[in-house]
Amino acid sequence: MDGTEFQHLPVNLSLGSGQLPHGFDPGNQTFSGFTSIGEMDSGLATGNGLGPAVVSRSGPQFSAGTEQFDSRSGTTAQYTNSQLRIARMVPQRRQSQTTNNISPEQMDLDVILPAHLQSESDVFTGSSSSHGMTADKQESNRFGGGMKLVPSPPDLDAWRERLFNVNETITLTEEQFQTYFPHVDNVYSHRSTQRYKRKPFVSHYWDCRLKGRPPGTPKSNDPNKKKRKRIARQRDLCDVKIKITEYFPATEGSNADASSAGNANGPFASNGPSQPPATQPFGVLAPNPAFPAGHPGARGQRYYTIQRVNANGGGHRHTLEESDRVKKNSVQRMLLKEARDRKKARSQEQKTYHTKATGDALVTVKEHSKECDLKLFSACFCPFAQRVWIALEAKGIPYQYIEVDPYKKPDVLLEVNPRGLVPALRHGDWGCYESTVLLEYLEDLDQGTPLLPRDDPKLRAHCRVWADHVNRSIIPSFYRFLQEQDPQKQIAYAEELSAAITKLVNAADAKGPFFLGPNLSFVDVQIAPWVIRLRRVLKPYRGWPEPEAIGKRWAAWVQAIEENEHVKATTSTDELYLDSYARYAENRPNTSQLADAINAGRDLP
Repeated sequence: MDGTEFQHLPVNLSLGSGQLPHGFDPGNQTFSGFTSIGEMDSGLATGNGLGPAVVSRSGPQFSAGTEQFDSRSGTTAQYTNSQLRIARMVPQRRQSQTTNNISPEQMDLDVILPAHLQSESDVFTGSSSSHGMTADKQESNRFGGGMKLVPSPPDLDAWRERLFNVNETITLTEEQFQTYFPHVDNVYSHRSTQRYKRKPFVSHYWDCRLKGRPPGTPKSNDPNKKKRKRIARQRDLCDVKIKITEYFPATEGSNADASSAGNANGPFASNGPSQPPATQPFGVLAPNPAFPAGHPGARGQRYYTIQRVNANGGGHRHTLEESDRVKKNSVQRMLLKEARDRKKARSQEQKTYHTKATGDALVTVKEHSKECDLKLFSACFCPFAQRVWIALEAKGIPYQYIEVDPYKKPDVLLEVNPRGLVPALRHGDWGCYESTVLLEYLEDLDQGTPLLPRDDPKLRAHCRVWADHVNRSIIPSFYRFLQEQDPQKQIAYAEELSAAITKLVNAADAKGPFFLGPNLSFVDVQIAPWVIRLRRVLKPYRGWPEPEAIGKRWAAWVQAIEENEHVKATTSTDELYLDSYARYAENRPNTSQLADAINAGRDLP
């Protein structure tokens, strides 16, 4: 702000005594105007604090006390000293005022106008009481910060078409502008803002976004700087430009531009002929130009006008749908952000996997917590780890159970399995992983009850074939059915899983109840963890039917597995499985390597 901002104040203007500040004698003094903002500051700051002061600058004197004259309303207002607030002053301004009688304390202070006068200053200069912000930033914050972002206001489609085409000058109330313009701000890209020192409005210029633009700053040759792919938009696809004029409250109609805006075509347009713009000389009280009936300016409200200003006068060379494809508007972006936030909040509240066994499994964990040469690294929710756990219990081999979190991959697990997956076994100074391989290893130890027939190589091969069927057909079908979100595909995967189970049942011993007959064997251990998850996971999440739906032989097999002491000793409560498999049922990202493989159609890891 400099002295040029006061050049509009008249010089040698004789004022009536009814309009003068307190203590001003019209008989022998006239007001010649301030020559600079520094002169105004010094005039208000000198004297007894903030009391009456006199500006002496080779001309007539002007007394400024606690009464302030409002040139717009023609009234004199009373202000207390506390209303003349003090703020920091620009040091360079004070350095040029060495001739003024200013105390050291006042050297770093500047007088701020009372709130009533300060608001008028903001209107004309675009200034703000926010320190440390540029005028452009202040204008941007005020212009875009008050948008309402209403998702579905009345007549939205009609308003979007109207604001897209802008066939004529449109006048909007502040409420209309804040409600409807955010629905088309993806069509336009803000280019510049024009402020006026002596006019109560601001003009914002926007180009159609499809005009295109160069990519910006050139790429850096600095090898240490992160590179990013930058592609210039195709240019000159549209040449529409619009001007949005923002008229401030309580001052509209005080100039020609405001009065002409009141007669523009729009919802508040006058039915009669346009009124010629009237001028209002300084110091002469005259009524403002009349606004049409219902115009927001007539009620002293902020309003906006929108008009097309491109040189050729033509409309867009594309459709509104094309603009929506290129960029989403502010309301759409807000709704997407809210959806992401809701999803994130739900994920934080969602049930997650457990890291500690429960029920009978917890009892078994405590029984096998002592140091032992054979160590099983397991996770209570993992069916692959439960296979090996069941085998250790069935064979009666001494072991130490170590619960680990495979999602965090602790070092003790990585030392045995570099992939960080469970189950894993450490036997002395040797380690191995993969559940099927570990089951074979436990058989080769030749300790405890055998799970494969010892004296019948053909039956052993038969067991291995159908154990492979479990791994290649039943388990992938189980996870495809659980992870699928499309109800129609879920039906197909349920039929696929049922067919794979039926095929296994047909290969089993006819009497049962286990695969080879009355006793738990190798194939039973392979499928047992998924059998107990049919009722605890697939039934609540996907409506898996009772075992009798597949057949009596399968129902007997399921019952035998559920009641087996070794299976029960390694099974936690139903809640643990229901919570841990919610991630799979919702097919959340980064659930597991297995889930990623199922989604990608790859083999199980």
